[in-house]
Amino acid sequence: MYRHFYGLTRVPFGISPDPFFYCPTPRHNEALANLAYGIQRRKGFVVLTGEVGTGKTLLVRYLINTLVRAKVQYAYVFNPHLTPTDFMQFVLATFGIKNPQSTRGAMLQQFQDFLIEVNRNGQTAALLVDEAHLLTAELLEEIRLLTNIETPEYKLLQIVFVGQPELDDLLDSPELRQLKQRVALRCHLPPLEENDVHGYIVRRLELAGAGERAKTIFPRVTVERIFFHSRGTPRVINHLCDGALLTGYARRESVIKPEIIDEIAADLRLNVTTMSQQGAPRKNTEGASIR
Repeated sequence: MYRHFYGLTRVPFGISPDPFFYCPTPRHNEALANLAYGIQRRKGFVVLTGEVGTGKTLLVRYLINTLVRAKVQYAYVFNPHLTPTDFMQFVLATFGIKNPQSTRGAMLQQFQDFLIEVNRNGQTAALLVDEAHLLTAELLEEIRLLTNIETPEYKLLQIVFVGQPELDDLLDSPELRQLKQRVALRCHLPPLEENDVHGYIVRRLELAGAGERAKTIFPRVTVERIFFHSRGTPRVINHLCDGALLTGYARRESVIKPEIIDEIAADLRLNVTTMSQQGAPRKNTEGASIR
């Protein structure tokens, strides 16, 4: 609706985690590097955590693109609300294994044969589980047992868990101590800092076709308000910017003013949480770090 007015070829602040709009901030790049390293070096288990809306799923989908280019066989589980049997059936189907067996034992044998064949072909197999904080302890244990399929040198299946910070608490529980010991890398994706927010907005506008206008549509003073209301959370930034572009189009304003951001934030009821804080939110100084 507003694309022509702002010289855009596509919507820059959509809600779907489109890897085309991946923004390589230092924290995202560090997290991405850790995930790719864990898979390529056959580390077994890798864990990525982050608060709601920080871009975990987009990062995973961008990672999948790199895995495809590296000829890594992968399965992506986006809904962990499954029984162990349903989980195995889903994984086998996603890996393209035809005619899966009906019993869990037979499916495990079938999966083992598949992993051995993948390894024989000089390839790597990776299982990526999104929303992993929702996994039951029973299913987590079943997944742990899949890493018992190995050679003397390395695991034949690389597993990436992606979830909210509750995932760390889950993995720290005593009943999952065997799984915790197998986690080789843990990384965390924090919200963006204020300087990153400006780069994030410009990057998405550039990718959407704004050209040089990408640097002027949201001036620095406006970005400050976006950071204040969003607290650096990319999903909230997208909501604010998309609403601001629509309002700006309706008012025929080529430059988004801070007042528009405040209006959108009020409509989204963001001020219920942000205005209750004393002053602007503190800048996040924590990077994506290995724990």
